[in-house]
Amino acid sequence: MNRHYYTSDNLDDLETVEQELEANGISTEQIHVLSEKDADVEQHHLHDVPSFMKQDVVHSGEIGAVVGVVLASLMLGGAYLLGWTATAAGWVPFIFLAIVLLGFCTWEGGFFGIQVPNTHFRRFRKNLQEGKHVFFVDVEPEQEAVLEQVVNHHPRLQVAGTGSAAPHWIVAWLHRWHQFKRTI
Repeated sequence: MNRHYYTSDNLDDLETVEQELEANGISTEQIHVLSEKDADVEQHHLHDVPSFMKQDVVHSGEIGAVVGVVLASLMLGGAYLLGWTATAAGWVPFIFLAIVLLGFCTWEGGFFGIQVPNTHFRRFRKNLQEGKHVFFVDVEPEQEAVLEQVVNHHPRLQVAGTGSAAPHWIVAWLHRWHQFKRTI
């Protein structure tokens, strides 16, 4: 999947674009609006970015996990090389400590990520401060033509680039989940 970013200062136009994309087979789960005016986005029935995803929790947590794996490996290797695992306690306390190190580093990375904007959205900070909205769509290669056709009918949308999208399986799972919730 590819992600296409657009900026606009008109939520009415974005609402129309979203409706046209959905009418042409692009699901709601593939369309998002990033804005500092969440209430206005909600009022226009647009699919906004959850506040959790506006922060860099996941990315920073992954970095913390990598650091945790390195520290846990060093600790286990050091305990083995120093002969501490040959004692009556054996490996158990060191494995437990390695798990605690990994968990702590992952948590600390996520905690740091709460305090910074998502890495994918940092480049739009200036646009958001100017009161613009970032509209982005995750599309499959066969949906590119549909996206281009709809966007060409909306000259107020400004192309803001492309990037990596959510994996297909996540979008498909979210789509099925929302369908399931509607049937309940």
